[in-house]
Amino acid sequence: MFKEFREFISRGNVIDLAVAVIIGAAFTAIVTSFVNDIIMPLIGVILGGLDFTGLAVTVGGASITYGNFLQAVLNFILIALVVFLMVRSINKIQGEQEAKEAAAPPTPSAEEILLTEIRDLLKKRP
Repeated sequence: MFKEFREFISRGNVIDLAVAVIIGAAFTAIVTSFVNDIIMPLIGVILGGLDFTGLAVTVGGASITYGNFLQAVLNFILIALVVFLMVRSINKIQGEQEAKEAAAPPTPSAEEILLTEIRDLLKKRP
């Protein structure tokens, strides 16, 4: 059983997944900080300092803080927008790089040059 577990854990896709989760968590911290520390204060200025987290309704003895939910939804939308814009920018940069590489014709190999010369000589034969 230990041998099977060791083989499972040492497969490339499991290690890749673990690395992706760790990098994803670190990236989440960056995007969350960007939204909370840069975007939300700007939105607060635009909306006149409106803060949804204080919105609540008391029903019986329970306090329903629907403002926290609204703030979480707004944070999610902004985080998703930031991630979308970053991925779109990265894809655009990669697409431009691939277009540059595709635009330059590959240099023919020695074999291709030789075959081209043979073809041309055969065309000249009567």
